[in-house]
Amino acid sequence: MTEQERGGSTPAVAVLGGGVMGEALVAALLAGGWPADRVEVTEQSRQRGDELAQRHGVRTDGTNAEAAARADVVLLAVKPAVVPAVLDEVAAHLTAGALVVSVAAGVPIAAYEERLPAGTPVVRVMPNTPAVVGKGASAIAAGTHASDEHLALVERVLAATGLVVRVAEKDLDAVTAISGSGPAYAFYLIDAMAEAGVLLGLTRDLATRLAVATVEGAGALAAGGEHPAVLRERVSSPGGTTVAAVAELDAHAVRAGVVAAARAAYERSRELGRA
Repeated sequence: MTEQERGGSTPAVAVLGGGVMGEALVAALLAGGWPADRVEVTEQSRQRGDELAQRHGVRTDGTNAEAAARADVVLLAVKPAVVPAVLDEVAAHLTAGALVVSVAAGVPIAAYEERLPAGTPVVRVMPNTPAVVGKGASAIAAGTHASDEHLALVERVLAATGLVVRVAEKDLDAVTAISGSGPAYAFYLIDAMAEAGVLLGLTRDLATRLAVATVEGAGALAAGGEHPAVLRERVSSPGGTTVAAVAELDAHAVRAGVVAAARAAYERSRELGRA
């Protein structure tokens, strides 16, 4: 059954998995103008399903197979370990031309194409957690049978989550290392800045608020397009406090530590993909 035969110009979307990322995607769809009656979520926990239905007004009472049979876009937001089982569950129920989209980390497109009907278009997405507040950074990669139109549809689905960029699948491990795991690096820095504030006599609440606002503001400035090094130099008066602070960061190899952390995330992402 085609989208038009279902009676709507907006593609019907089934989100398989109602966890944090699944709910973020549902919220993004609704914020982007998707009617609630064109969005369905599957969730093993009946209580969680009821919560999602009450909060977002979407259907949550179907199985994975039933939801897939009603959808133009089937979005997998389940844990990577259960992806094969979910694909086996829905493969025979996909409608002709249905697009399969996955946000499961580390699972290569080939794993989807092996289990789905021949010719099924697949798009793999690497999102990050700030998507839940509309400030995410997602990279999308097309499978063998996914066209520019399919990528444009995924961009439309993800529009309200934040930045969306197109990459080749081979680059998704690097994306994982930078934006996928990257929020943890930022939280680590915020926590360290707040701890420093406490050591210097500020209350923890004040120190944390200042650290969060500072990182948020710095990110907003960096989003303007100027190179981060230029922005850093603009804050660094000769012989001033910032120069002294950055010298200590360099002395403690903070830059090298961030690069090493990203490398470790990249290698782990590759290991997960091979597994």
